[in-house]
Amino acid sequence: MATISLRKANTRLPPEVNRVLYVRNLPFNISSEEMYDIFGKYGAIRQIRIGTNKDTRGTAFVVYEDIYDAKTAVDHLSGFNVANRYLIVLYYQQAKMAKKSDSKKKEEEITRLQEKYGISTSKDK
Repeated sequence: MATISLRKANTRLPPEVNRVLYVRNLPFNISSEEMYDIFGKYGAIRQIRIGTNKDTRGTAFVVYEDIYDAKTAVDHLSGFNVANRYLIVLYYQQAKMAKKSDSKKKEEEITRLQEKYGISTSKDK
C-alpha cells in the first residue's frame, strides 16, 4: 500500500487538474442517487450540486475528496453515455467561469448606459 501512495505523490498532474469537476449534457431528470452511482465508482465524493435553474439544467458540479480520483473520473466518464446523452466532464476552472460572468456583466452595463443616454447601436436601426 505504501508504494502506491509514493507513486501517487511523485505523479505530476497538469495544472488544470483539480478536485472539482464541471459536468455538462446531463439528462434533466437525473437524480442525486444516480449521480453518486456514476461518479462514486471513482472515489469518495465530498459534494454533488445539480443545476436546477433554467440556465443550469443539465449541468452539475462534482467535488471529490482526492484530486487523483477526480482525474480518474474525468478520464473514464468523458463521453460516458447516460440516457442516450454523452457526458462532457471538465475540470472546473474558476478563472474561466469568472471571465464569462464578467463579460456578461459588462454587456449588461453597456446596454444600461445606452438606454440611459438614448444611444442606439447600428443593429437597433
